[in-house]
Formats: sequence, structure tokens, C-alpha cells
Amino acid sequence: MDEAQRNLPVRDWLPRTAALLLGTLALATAFIAAYVGALHQPTPRDVPVGVVLGDQRAQAVMAAVRQRTNKIEPIEYDDPGAADDGLTSREVYGVLTSGPDNGLRLTTASASAPAAAELVTQVLGQAARQANLPIQVTDEVPVESTDPRGLVPFYLAVGYVLGGYLASTALGLRTGTAPVSLPRAGLRVAALAVYSVVLGIVGATVVGPVLDVWHHDIPAVAAVGALAVFTAAMVASAVQAWLGLLGTGLVILLLVVLGNPGSGGIYAPEFLPAWLRGMHLWNVPGLTTDLIKSAVYFDRRSTGWALCGLIIWTLLGILGLVTATVFRAHRRAARTRARPDAPGAPAAHG
Repeated sequence: MDEAQRNLPVRDWLPRTAALLLGTLALATAFIAAYVGALHQPTPRDVPVGVVLGDQRAQAVMAAVRQRTNKIEPIEYDDPGAADDGLTSREVYGVLTSGPDNGLRLTTASASAPAAAELVTQVLGQAARQANLPIQVTDEVPVESTDPRGLVPFYLAVGYVLGGYLASTALGLRTGTAPVSLPRAGLRVAALAVYSVVLGIVGATVVGPVLDVWHHDIPAVAAVGALAVFTAAMVASAVQAWLGLLGTGLVILLLVVLGNPGSGGIYAPEFLPAWLRGMHLWNVPGLTTDLIKSAVYFDRRSTGWALCGLIIWTLLGILGLVTATVFRAHRRAARTRARPDAPGAPAAHG
């Protein structure tokens, strides 16, 4: 704070300071409520498991399970191939089919969410024992042994998103939350794009060669990371350009306070309270977490909405930044024309 600001009367700085403290208090309260409310007592409901139409043995067991509990939700497929596709495209956490020796076969994908795959195995295993049916369990898409709880995609996504909105905030503090012209807006977008590529590579290198968590698909992780960083940066830039300092608080609310617990990264979405269960389908941390899992463990079919969602957010962010820049430039020009003593204003005539 410079000398002039220190000498301001209390009535000049107190309202703004009080507003900042109240805003910070509101964010901290929301943070506590969101994290504790979402994560203190995970209760699985309607965890999807595939079953093939016409597979009477598997369907009978699934129907019996559904009558006893709402933890498992049967998802019906026309044939075994469609059910397998549902597993690898992350529509379901497991597929139950008839197996050899009049038994059952359960195929899971723990890479989607180890806790969900464990729940499915536990519930259906118990149901098979009660029905006196042998059950064979196979983990078709296992999580890496170096990440047994499957949390690395989530924490990597958090780092990427955090880096994106912090970079936007830093540029906003240094050069103004809204660029003064479209060329300056373009320069900001370009700077954040370069930054995003660098951070994407750095993050993939840390979880790959440095920490040795994953030994494959490092370029794909870096590409996903670059997109995630750029998406977060553009969303933050747009909101801050329109709302200034208030926009920074809103960005933290969307990307951190609600974004992280609602991402389905710590717990699968089906384990979260009802008001958070669908949030991973549209918030940036959730989309990023899903896309990292797809890049590392699954095929391209599972990337569809996560990739499209991040691209849509990016385009909306760029559009928001550009429109805010144009709007503020026009408003500055209007204020300049309205001041008689401003340079370029029409001269007064007597």
C-alpha cells in the first residue's frame, strides 16, 4: 500500500475492505460446507452394472439384488458385445453374465473408480453366494498398482485447473482483469496457450518419468493437461474480465469449492449426494478427471463428452473475454466523449 492509500480516511477504505473480508468468509464457508457435505459419508446409490437381455441367470441375480438394495442399478444391453463396449466406454462399472459350470462371470473396470468396482464385486459376490452360484471376477481395466486408490487422475486434474486459473489471475493483476483492446486480448490468449502447453507437459512428466506412476500414454496426458489448463484459464479470464475482483471469487467457487468435490475424483459420482452427482459432467475438474482416465486406461470412445465439454468451455471463455474487452473499450470511449476536457472531445462553441 502506498503513502496516499495509507493516509485515506477510514470511511474511504473500510467498506471495500469489509466487502473483501465478507466475500472471503463466504467462500471459506462454502468450501467447508461443500467438502464436508459431499465427502463425509459417501453413500453409493444406483451404481450402474451391465447385463445382457436374454441372459436369464444374470438377470435373475440382478433383479434379486435390486429388490434388496438400491446400491446397484442394472443397465440392459442387447448383446454381450454392446455390454463390453459399455464397460470400456465407462457407461458401467461392471458387466454380469452367465459363466461356466452354471455360474456367473463378473467383469469390472477398476480404473473407472476402484471403490465402485469393489462395491459391485462385493454386492454381486454376496448375491451369487446366496443363490449358490459360483462367480468368476475379472478386472478387465485394472487401475495401476502405483495408484491403487485411483486418485492420481483427480489430483493431476486439480493441479492443471489450479494452474490455469492462477495464471489468468496473475495476468489480470498485472495487466488488468479486462484487456484494453482486442490485440491485447489476443496476446493474453496466446500467452495462456503457451503456458498451458508447458504446464501440460510438466504435469505429465511429473506423474510419468519423475514419480513413475504411469509408464505409458504420457503424450496423451500432456495433451489433456494442456487443454485443461487452457480451459480453466479462459473461463477464469472471461469471468474476471466481466466482473473484476468479484469474478476471481466466482471462479474459485466454480472451479474449486464446487468443482473438486463434484468432480467424481475422490469418490465416484454415484457415491456423492444427489445435488453433486451430475456435476462432473459439466464442471472443468470433473471433465478433466474423466478425460485423463480415458487417456490412460480406456479407448477413444470414452473421451467423447469429456473432450467436447472442455472444448465448449474453452470457446465460451474466449468469447467471454473478447466480448468483455469490446464492451469495456466502448464504455471507455463513451466516457471520454462525454468529458468536455478530454483529448479528442468536440470543442465547445460560444
